[in-house]
Amino acid sequence: MSDEREPIGFGVEVAAPIDEAIERTKAALQAEGFGVLTSIDVRQTMKDKLGETFEPYVILGACNPRLAWRALQAEHQIGLLLPCNLIVHQHGDRSLVSVADPVAMMSLLPSDPDVAAVAAEARERLQRVVAALGAES
Repeated sequence: MSDEREPIGFGVEVAAPIDEAIERTKAALQAEGFGVLTSIDVRQTMKDKLGETFEPYVILGACNPRLAWRALQAEHQIGLLLPCNLIVHQHGDRSLVSVADPVAMMSLLPSDPDVAAVAAEARERLQRVVAALGAES
């Protein structure tokens, strides 16, 4: 049986350990007008809360204020889908950076051309972030 679900994100492998990959990701986000509002160290949280060991894995909550403002003006409940989430997790000496696709996330809402336009612009900007990270590797 094949998995016919639409992908919910996109990403890139970065030739760097997680701490360096996070810093590169933050810099690439900043170049596209995003700031990082939250950073959740999943590995540490699992250790502290459950006593479980997990791979180095960080969730970044990124926001482009102008895009968020436009989205909130178009759909008040869009805040349920903000900020844009990225994950950075380490595999060996490399890291994977994955981005939640804003277009896929916004598909949870009723169709609205204004929301669709913001999601498309956010996707383009985040795809440039991923491209910039790939170019550095």
